[in-house]
Amino acid sequence: MASSSLFNKSVTSLSGIGAKRAELFNKLGIKSIADLVYFYPRTYEDWSVVTKIENLEFGENACIKAVLATPVESICISGGRILSKTTVYDDTSTINIVFFNNRYIGNMLSVGKEYYFYGRVTYENYGAVIISPTFAPVESGVKIRPIYRQTAGLPSKSIEKAVENALKLLPDVVKDSFPEQVRRTFGLCGLKEALLNIHFPSSHEMLEAAKKRLVTEELVVLNLGMRNLKNNNRGECGVKITTDYSEDFEKFLPFKLTNAQKRAVSDCINDITQSNAPMNRLVQGDVGSGKTAVAVSVSYTVVKNGFQAAFMAPTEILARQHYDTFCKLFENTHINVGILTGALKESEKKKIRQQIADGELDLIIGTHALITDKTDFKNLGLAITDEQHRFGVAQRARLLSKGDNPHLLVMSATPIPRTLGLIIFGDLDISIIDELPPSRKPVKTVRFFSNQRSRGYKFIRSEVEAGRQAYIVCPLVEDGELEDVVSVEHYAQELMANVFPDIPVGLVHGHMKADEKEEVMHRFVTGEISVLVATTVIEVGVDVPNASVIMIENAERFGLSQLHQLRGRVGRGSEQSYCILVSDKDNQMTKERLDVMCSTNDGFKIADEDLRMRGPGDFFGERQHGLPQMAIADFADTKSIELSQKIADYILFAYKDLRNDELRILNSEINRLFDNGGHNIMN
Repeated sequence: MASSSLFNKSVTSLSGIGAKRAELFNKLGIKSIADLVYFYPRTYEDWSVVTKIENLEFGENACIKAVLATPVESICISGGRILSKTTVYDDTSTINIVFFNNRYIGNMLSVGKEYYFYGRVTYENYGAVIISPTFAPVESGVKIRPIYRQTAGLPSKSIEKAVENALKLLPDVVKDSFPEQVRRTFGLCGLKEALLNIHFPSSHEMLEAAKKRLVTEELVVLNLGMRNLKNNNRGECGVKITTDYSEDFEKFLPFKLTNAQKRAVSDCINDITQSNAPMNRLVQGDVGSGKTAVAVSVSYTVVKNGFQAAFMAPTEILARQHYDTFCKLFENTHINVGILTGALKESEKKKIRQQIADGELDLIIGTHALITDKTDFKNLGLAITDEQHRFGVAQRARLLSKGDNPHLLVMSATPIPRTLGLIIFGDLDISIIDELPPSRKPVKTVRFFSNQRSRGYKFIRSEVEAGRQAYIVCPLVEDGELEDVVSVEHYAQELMANVFPDIPVGLVHGHMKADEKEEVMHRFVTGEISVLVATTVIEVGVDVPNASVIMIENAERFGLSQLHQLRGRVGRGSEQSYCILVSDKDNQMTKERLDVMCSTNDGFKIADEDLRMRGPGDFFGERQHGLPQMAIADFADTKSIELSQKIADYILFAYKDLRNDELRILNSEINRLFDNGGHNIMN
């Protein structure tokens, strides 16, 4: 291999790639030879199973091994397009092959020569046909064909050729980020073998071995990198907390903390009193598990030690709810609580900001207004973010920048599968509140088809007549976005006019102005509105203990975790609560998902099922912006995540320190991934 790194060698050094073609590669993020090597196929065509022509089935993808029977004939058709046609045969039958807009295809195929053709079998006016198949001469020996993400003017086949040439430039020995001891212990193939077989596998077994190696490496690098962030990213804390006041605070509470809440409080107090490093802790608990009480207790200790605490909520409504809660819990103390949101008048915001800067306010509840340049704290000791998945890492960092490396407490009511939590929140210590207060009753959940909706309305009416309230949730706001989804506005009008003309019905959705939403929610909280029709704007909303029913329309359109969050709007009082899922979709996936909702109230079980069925998208939200981009790893692959965790643990145990010389390449991989999302291949 040349002395310069393959990362420094441009793709233009490969045959057939000039400046113009290099621009196309750049669109795919490929600038160097190494970028090509690490540009993994998005899928594969399996040419290892050959189907006889007489056994082809319409609509199926298949590989045939056939001889070109006739020369390629090309004609011009409408729109200036070129249609090219030929016929091929094997020992069972013949079939037509058609290509569109490939002016060179006649030079690429020779009569009498045998090829593999792979494509979808369809039926045209002139009989059975395979349209625009991929192909290769039989003597090429291709069995499993890589298919790459492409861009206009740069088809997968051209990328395949470039990758093939790039792989020839790999050195005889590619230095491996995993020491041999690690590879042997966990049954991983070498890096060069993995790179060759991820692109051009000689068998399915070799492909699986390559995937296992590359996926595992990527997750191990991410895992170790996130641990490094947790250990090293913020230095020494400028906030010295010496006295624990949590037991004193419990005396003010009108209820008893659960054992899980006490453990979470204890975790936080130990973090802030026993170490010079700032606390970085996530308190994760199901809807209604009492995370706010944990935050209030920790805030009390911080404030009693002479520092300020800031609590950032994702919405105006939620900030106001927390403000009311904190004020009630602190009314018998000398702690001053304030609120700062964008909806306040400018004169009010100016006054609150001055009180924050002067230290007159001990605890400040707010929205994003807390992190604007105009807001300065006198001595911020604790930063709390509620509904962690709604805030990006950058927003969290801006709040922390308001103090001298203050302690950080983040809270989430979105249960994250434990394996995924190790990755997404690897830079945070985690406390899990896995116990609900004894007063909470599980929400009874049923599934209705739309022809049973009137039963749901009848039940809602009976609950309202008994003095309780209800939510009805619709997925969309405006008509016409999806034909089979009734918009929330039209739905609300129908309820007001025909279903509940004698019952106060309210409407709230994300397109309303903040003060309009605030007004409607306030009327619902005070009981002026009995039935609230809403979009998912209520997913993170106010606490209305009197609400006992939630009916969710088109339930199949929501992820399980989101359905669980919505269901958490009820079941907050002493009365039995109910969730009605309305859906006419009856495919197997929908049935499985809604059955899960009807069978359990355990958010962690639901999260595990959501991850299995839908992948990790629902769990990331803004948090994903803080993670490096993965090239091949899939966060829904829990087995690989668990294996990577074991390997990371083993590496730290066996080598003690990532600065160990045997881990030099692995360490550079970590730096490269977290610096710019790249990979490393050594000289």
